This record gives sequence, structure tokens and C-alpha cells, in this order.
Amino acid sequence: MTIPLNWLKEIGAAGFVDIIILSVLIYSILIWMKRTQRAAAVLTGILIVAVVYLTAKQFNLFLTAAVFQGFFAIIVVALVVIFQEELRYFFERVAHWSRGPLANRKIPSGKPQIVELLAHTLGDLAREKIGALVVIRGKDLLVRHLEGGQELEGRLSEGILKSIFDPHSAGHDGAVIVEGDIIKSFGCHLPLSKNHEKLRSFGTRHSAALGLAELTDALCLVVSEERGIISVARHGNISKVKDLSELSEIIESFYSGISPKKKTKAWSGFIRKNSREKVLAVGLAVALWIVLVHESRIIFKTYTIEVEHAALPANLTLAVLEPREINITLSGPRRAFYFINPSEIRLFLRPRAFEEGKKAIEISSSDLSIPTGLELETLEPRRILAVVKQRRKPKNNPR
Repeated sequence: MTIPLNWLKEIGAAGFVDIIILSVLIYSILIWMKRTQRAAAVLTGILIVAVVYLTAKQFNLFLTAAVFQGFFAIIVVALVVIFQEELRYFFERVAHWSRGPLANRKIPSGKPQIVELLAHTLGDLAREKIGALVVIRGKDLLVRHLEGGQELEGRLSEGILKSIFDPHSAGHDGAVIVEGDIIKSFGCHLPLSKNHEKLRSFGTRHSAALGLAELTDALCLVVSEERGIISVARHGNISKVKDLSELSEIIESFYSGISPKKKTKAWSGFIRKNSREKVLAVGLAVALWIVLVHESRIIFKTYTIEVEHAALPANLTLAVLEPREINITLSGPRRAFYFINPSEIRLFLRPRAFEEGKKAIEISSSDLSIPTGLELETLEPRRILAVVKQRRKPKNNPR
């Protein structure tokens, strides 16, 4: 239990707050990527570039790191331009979450009779091949995504829906916006999706439904006037419904999701929902904390190194050199010590330090060789005693 306790102490209260905030941010980005394939592809590319950049910086690949650093300066502007709508959605979700439990009180729930009414009415329209587009609002605001339309504020009923989508009605080409059991407006125009791959066998109504489903959490129900098929669009996806029973289940599940009935299980539902993204977000936040905070903290390490010296002139010899080893303390980010080879740390005395006689040599920074990214803190001792004597000439042997 020693290691976990040490980690908990090292993280501290501020570290936990850091990890929680970053986890929420990463989780939001993951859900955003889950909703939008374009965002997922672009952000995956950015993540790969970031890994290459961090690797280059770690191994002192200065040219590669400099090029990628310039790339990151440009990409911030590019992201704002490319993801205008997605960024708006992200900040809307942040505003929604900041309201907490109060945000759910304004969302009306779907009664069984409402679910049955919608399924039955859309089924009749499909059999008669009358085109229709019904949008059931979720937790996101829809106002800024809607154009045109007429306010109604009327109670949802089969008669009103069929009269709105009657081919002779002025608003039959637009969408009906439903909140709970109230028709808020009709004849509304929605943003069209540009995902042509998912819209190969669909028409304009389906494009509008998918367009809104890409930007909000609304449930969009579409009836095709050409084939009489009912389709459902949500979370950036669109699919055909097999029968009215499946349609009822989808609508009921949607209402249950945006307005849970059992408040006692709110926490368990929160944990189960998007559990994979939550675990991944926490894992990434902890990993980033380790790399950027834990591994960036300045630590101190002491090494014992041998005193090296240059060759002396032929007429001199080094009689005494004390001490032969010194203790050197270096400081730097924790990660800078992982790939350190102690043999890279050297103390090399130049020939100028040695003169005949007894001398205390003061060690200077120019005598030391230490790895890049580390700073010299202390030397012990800072002076070395050297005794240099004249080399004795060999005596000539008499013949």
C-alpha cells in the first residue's frame, strides 16, 4: 500500500481538482467526436501529430519539434473556422451541464399516449405516402438552428399533425417541433446535412433531419412520401424503422432518456451511460497529469563521478590528486532523468590546471559536461588538491 499512498500524497488536492476538470473536458470532446465523424477524423489526426511532437521534444529532435510547434500555432485558428457549429454545440452543452439538476425540470416527459399517438399518426402518413418531418426536442436548444416556421403552442393531436402535413397545407414541407405533448411550431426549415454517404438513398427531408441530429440531441422522425418508409435520425445517424412497434420503442426510449422517471437510480444511470468514454477520459486525464505535471516537477539527483584530467607535459607527473571522485547534484524535470547515462556526466580538468608544485584547483562550469535539460546545483568538494612534480630523468648506466 506504500506506492498508492505516496501517489495520493504527491497528487494532492489541487492535482485531484486538475484531473477532474480535465476529465470532464476530455469526456465532452469524446462525446463530441462520437456525434460527429468529421470531428473524430480531424481530432485523431491532431492527436497523432501531438504524439509525434512530444516524442520529438523528448528525444531532442529540435528541427522536427520546431516544425510541429509552428503547426500547432496555425491549427488553433483552423479549428475555429472548421468547427464553428460543433464548438457552439460544445459550449451549449457546458452551459447546460452547469445548470445541473435544474436543467431537466423544464423538459416535459413523454406519456404513453403521446408515444402511441406519434407512432400511430406517422404510421397512417406512411401508408398514405404523405411526407412528414417531426422533431422532438431533447435537452439542447433548437431555436438558432431553425429558420422560418409559425408558432403554434397547441396540444399534440393526430388531427393537427395530419392537417399540417396535408399536401395542400402551406407548411407541409417544413418540420413540426414538438416539446413533450405540445406542438411549439410548424413549417420550420432545418440545416441540411452534408454527409452524402449516409444520405445515398434518402431525400431532402432526411437530409434536414440528419442535419439537425448532427447539431443537437433532438429525435427527428421522417416519413418518405415516395416510398412510405419511416426513418429516425439522432446523434448524427439516420436509419429506417422496421415497424410501428420499433418506432414506439425508439420514441419511448428517447423520452425516458431526456427525462428519467426513477430519480433514485440517477447516479447508477449516470455511471452506466457512456461508461467507456468516462473511463477513457479519466485515464487520459491521469496520463496527461503524469506527463505534464508529475514528470515536469523539478527533482534533484546526486551522482558520484571520477575526476578525469588531460595528459601532462612529458617533463611533469601528477603525484597526488585528491579526491579522485566528487559528488555532483543535478536538478531538472523528472522525465529528463529517465534516459540519463551516468557516463555522460563528466569532470575533465584541462592542462592549464596543472602547474609544478602543490595547488588547489577550483572546479569551474567549463570543466563539467552534463546532459541537456539539467542544471548544476552543487559540487562536493568544489576544490581538488593536485601535486605536480618534475619527472625524474633516468640515470645513464655506466659501461
